[in-house]
Amino acid sequence: MKKIIISLGVVAVIITAFIALNKPNSKTTVYSDNSEPSSNVSLENGQQIITVDAKGGYTPRTTIAKADTPTILRVRTSGTFDCSSALRIPAIKYSKNLPPTGTTDIELPKQSAGTTLKALCSMGMYNFSIQFKG
Repeated sequence: MKKIIISLGVVAVIITAFIALNKPNSKTTVYSDNSEPSSNVSLENGQQIITVDAKGGYTPRTTIAKADTPTILRVRTSGTFDCSSALRIPAIKYSKNLPPTGTTDIELPKQSAGTTLKALCSMGMYNFSIQFKG
């Protein structure tokens, strides 16, 4: 009986490890309470640059950015032939098929604090959001 219980425990550990190692990359950054900008946000020439990768979804899925700041959304593709290359941002009426490989800069209008800008693929399968904080 002891051997069966130990065997079941070992199987459970193996299954858990397999699931953890093979889950899709849906990186979401965890932020501190003071809502510092995400690691994919930088400043260049007085503009905020938010970089998102598109391939099999979007990475990262959640970004925190500074409100009331001129912002460029920089979307990078690399051999992207899935629906994440067909980007839609309904709030700003943006709809474009991105190149399979390259960088696309999208100028975002200034967003006020508390705004969340949502983007998705053409099929609605993949999405990401940008939360603007004061």
